[in-house]
Amino acid sequence: MPTKTNDYKRAYIWQLPIRIFHWVNAWAITGLVITGFIIGDPPGIISNKEASGQFWFGYIREIHFICAYLLIAVMLLRVYFAFKGNKYANWRVFFPFKKEGFKRMWHVIKYDIFLQNEETQGSPTGAVGHNSVAAASYLFMFLMALIMIATGFAMYAPNATWFLPKMFDWVVTLVGGDFNVRIIHHFVSWTFILFAIVHIYLVFFHDWLEGLGETSAMVSGYKFVRTERVKKEQEENKLSEIELTNQNSTQIKDIN
Repeated sequence: MPTKTNDYKRAYIWQLPIRIFHWVNAWAITGLVITGFIIGDPPGIISNKEASGQFWFGYIREIHFICAYLLIAVMLLRVYFAFKGNKYANWRVFFPFKKEGFKRMWHVIKYDIFLQNEETQGSPTGAVGHNSVAAASYLFMFLMALIMIATGFAMYAPNATWFLPKMFDWVVTLVGGDFNVRIIHHFVSWTFILFAIVHIYLVFFHDWLEGLGETSAMVSGYKFVRTERVKKEQEENKLSEIELTNQNSTQIKDIN
């Protein structure tokens, strides 16, 4: 029996700003995690220098704060691009909580975790941009990032001179004290570590099994997409344009 061969087309998916946001975000989180663990449990470094001549811990804190501000800047720009970017970067992608979205989530889970044959799961054409599970997980991590920012600035507020950290003084009272703030900040940081491990694994997993260019896509912006998926998406775009035209015509008639 001959093996089925799929036709692929090279498609531009990830715009340059999205790729920049991705890598700045990745390095900022890496820096935050490493410096955060050092700040939480600083090593005992023995030196014959005077305490006033040693500032290594201060530099660690400085790197931590720089990474934190980079993360915030990237998050704000990414929210902006959720409205100004292409359809693969649009905010609607990150809310796959309708019937069809849950169906696609279950398909991805069966394919990624239970390693079932994709062709038998009712979605042979796959996802062009983010699949439903990835989209939902990014929304979850965005919320986790907000918690990290709030708790991090709450700890920094007593020593801060800038207004931004001081805006989060209320977080300490909300969660019941400094100790609870630190515990929340520490444990939420583990969600980023676990997410990074799973994310990297799945990128290589899909790249190896499908050969769609998942790994290089966040560098070049291009993926290899099945031809039938591109055709299906073009048909969906035409239907959307027709619906939009009909809506505009109806609104014009109502005005007249």
